Parts: sequence; structure tokens; C-alpha cells
Amino acid sequence: MSAPSVLIAGCGDVGGRLAEQMLAKGWQVYGLRRTIANLPAGVIGVAGDLFNEDCPETWPVGAVDYLVYCAAATDHDEAGYRAAYVQGLRNVLGWLDDYGQVPERLLFVSSSSVYEQQDGGWVDETSAAKASAYSGRVMLEAEQVALGSGIPASVVRLTGIYGPGREWLLTQVRRGYRVAVDPPLYGNRIHADDAAGLLAFLLNADQQGVVLDDCYIGVDDAPAPLAEVVAWLREYLGVTEWAEDASVRRTGSKRCSNARARALGWAPHYPSYREGYGAILAGKA
Repeated sequence: MSAPSVLIAGCGDVGGRLAEQMLAKGWQVYGLRRTIANLPAGVIGVAGDLFNEDCPETWPVGAVDYLVYCAAATDHDEAGYRAAYVQGLRNVLGWLDDYGQVPERLLFVSSSSVYEQQDGGWVDETSAAKASAYSGRVMLEAEQVALGSGIPASVVRLTGIYGPGREWLLTQVRRGYRVAVDPPLYGNRIHADDAAGLLAFLLNADQQGVVLDDCYIGVDDAPAPLAEVVAWLREYLGVTEWAEDASVRRTGSKRCSNARARALGWAPHYPSYREGYGAILAGKA
């Protein structure tokens, strides 16, 4: 039996980590991005622009067993989001159709921005997703494109991704970042390796015949108040001075649950911010 193949459309940070994990499992991996020189070794490059409806010249002509749509918006406005997540996905689905390719499953990488809960309560895949901000609204629209594509599909709503190269909070803490303590502003996060790991886990599960749900939340085990995370980082970094006034966070306050993914057997390598940021600061992640 030939190795299963996966096309990662938008093979950037998380997509590249996913590619490495699938290559290690013996899969054939295609990576679609504008600059294929930056793809991990072993990935078959597909040089193309998701925002352009013209099919890439190096599009694979054989079977594409799985598709992971893992794009990132280059322009952070409504038009930019729609181009990246809605139109880009439609372009890829059109290219598959042009070649008569029907993947076994599509994984669409979405975001927890589709949830606007602000009371600090727990959120899972059955919670209401009613976004008013353009980012969440466009994501919900793109999810419907994926789920209505005719390909068995699952959306994976990732929470705040952090990791090497994604160190905004560390930078802010070093600069004296201060946040409100009461009421607690709960935040959700997942290390980039664990985000890729969840996608890899779902691909393997589907390939082995496990019945997947149409939605999963990608988050670690321990949503925590932002003030708690900041205080821990201050102590770790030895920061002793910070701003007098607390900064107001733009997003809501909620605690996302990973119970559905865990019920399948997935577990994050970095179960909380302590392990994740500790590894980054120790140069191990």
C-alpha cells in the first residue's frame, strides 16, 4: 500500500510543523505556499498563491488523500480575511475539482475568535458561535464553505498560538506589561507544536478509520487568567518594574475546553503556559 498523501495549503509556521510530523510518520507531503524554498526538507513544494484563482503549475496530478487548509491572512482587515479564508479555500477546492481529486477529509484550520463569550465561562464545540467582529464572522463563513464542500470535513478552532517566533506576550512582559486582575480576563493558548500535533493526530485517526466530528477546539489543558500568566512570566524573567496602568485586552474572557480532542486520545505536549513558555525561554521549543 502506498503512503497516504496530504496537501497542506498555506504551509507556513503551523503547516510546516505539521509537515515535519507527517513526514516522520511516512506520509507524502505537499506544501503549498508562495515561496517553497522555506518548506521543510522532504516536502514536495507547490508554488502558488491562494489568493489567485489560477491553479499552480506544480499542482500534484496524482491522488490527494487529505487536504489541510492552514492559511494566514496577510492583510488584517475584512477584505484580507475574506481573501485568505473564504476565497482562498474556494480556489483550492476548485483546483481539486479541476483534477478530479476528492480527498478523504479536509481539515480547515479556524480560530476560537468565532466565540464571543466574555463571562469567563467554559466554551466547547457545542457552545454558541456568534461572532460580531469581522474576524470571527469571516471564519464562520469559511467554515461553512469547508463543511459544505462535499468533502468530509472537520474545522479545528485553534486558540492563541504561541511558540518560537510568536513571542508577543514575552516582549510585552519585558516592557512592563500589566493587566487587570479583577475580574479575571481568561485567555486560551496552544503551543505551535501542539497545534500541529492535533492536526497530525486527526489525520492519522481518520486514516485509521476513526469517525471524526465536524469541529474540534485546539487548546491546552489549562486556560488561565492573563494576569496569572503575566505574573509567572515576570518572575521567570526577573521583571521588577511594570506599568502603573493596566492595559485592556481586546478579546473576551472565556475558557475553551479540549475535552472532545482528548476523548479521541490526543493530549498536548505542553499542557499549560508554564511548560510551553518554560521550554521557549530555556531554548528547548
